[in-house]
Amino acid sequence: MALMTVSEVAEFLAVQEVRVERLERESLLLSKDKDDAGNPLFDRTDVEKYKELAERLGGI
Repeated sequence: MALMTVSEVAEFLAVQEVRVERLERESLLLSKDKDDAGNPLFDRTDVEKYKELAERLGGI
């Protein structure tokens, strides 16, 4: 399982970091772990699936 930081997810999804944090807070994108500073870490596979679904629904 490859974990991605908030900034990596934001870059992959082409959105701002605050948007990724909101998706996590609203349980639309679930974090798998936390880093030493308490920031969420996301599984790359979950992020890819989320992006695919969002694109099918009309965008992120």
